[in-house]
Amino acid sequence: MSTSKKFHSSIFHPTLRKWQEPNVNIEPENLMYPLFLIEKDDVIEEIPSMPGVSRFGVNQLIKHLEPLIKKGLKTVLLFGVIETLPKDSNGSSADSTENPVIRALPLLRKNFPDLVIATDVCLCPYTNHGHCGIFDEEGHMDNDQSIQRLAQISLAYAQAGAHIIAPSDMMDNRIRAIKEILRNYRLESRVAVLSYAVKFASSFYGPFRDAARSAPAYGDRKCYQLPLGSKGIAARAAERDVEEGADMLMVKPGMAYLDIVRQTKDMFPNIPLFIYQVSGEYAMLWHGAKNGAFNLNAIVMEALTSMRRAGADVLITYYTPLVLDLIQKQ
Repeated sequence: MSTSKKFHSSIFHPTLRKWQEPNVNIEPENLMYPLFLIEKDDVIEEIPSMPGVSRFGVNQLIKHLEPLIKKGLKTVLLFGVIETLPKDSNGSSADSTENPVIRALPLLRKNFPDLVIATDVCLCPYTNHGHCGIFDEEGHMDNDQSIQRLAQISLAYAQAGAHIIAPSDMMDNRIRAIKEILRNYRLESRVAVLSYAVKFASSFYGPFRDAARSAPAYGDRKCYQLPLGSKGIAARAAERDVEEGADMLMVKPGMAYLDIVRQTKDMFPNIPLFIYQVSGEYAMLWHGAKNGAFNLNAIVMEALTSMRRAGADVLITYYTPLVLDLIQKQ
């Protein structure tokens, strides 16, 4: 039976069930908070290119999340950032027992039993070349090896406690590979897959590559991320990932691609759609407000409301703490 006909992985948690009932308001259920995890458990590192955003050791992350969860935070998206663990051509530290995400997952599950935890899955933060897959001996991307490796990493995160696997690599057919390995280990009804289905090769990612220490050592990612002006391949990518069993879809970046959000939602009205307000968008609004161009609270809510209006069900935003405060004041 096709994985796309199975629904348990989309409704095993109350928050996931809420995503099946979309509206146009911005509530805590509509927010996913992206976070950077580092190896040193008791350290907080500021990120110069993203003022107000930090990397956290797991003990500091728990302290950071406690007040936010009291304000209604429902879900987070974790990115691992390594400094002392080795980087190699195979991204071996991605699923190492010393990986900060793998170490954090059981602690977060214990401290926040109702929090939905998504884990980004990609090789770029863990490879010595900074690309999202594995290269063959001739220097070409080896898609089959890449998706096999991504499936192994996904399994490790799922076994450590992730509710959602979120592959951001943009390799062909990685959704099928991840779904198959989850099914082989009898995790298919307890772990959902959120596909970065429609991810463009954007300049808006600049600050993130600093935050995650994941910039490519050479070249760029245009051979596997989507061309900026494309609508057709964006539709094809979303359709393929749905056919392979994706429980949820994502469009990335946000504001510059609202037409693609609408297109994707029109194609798949019954599948929860996420949008990522990426690091460059965050920094652009922060610096504009800092320099008096506009009020930060107002511009953030306007930008996020436009994303909901375009069809996004869940907003992945670094402004989540601010928005939770604004929701409480309303």
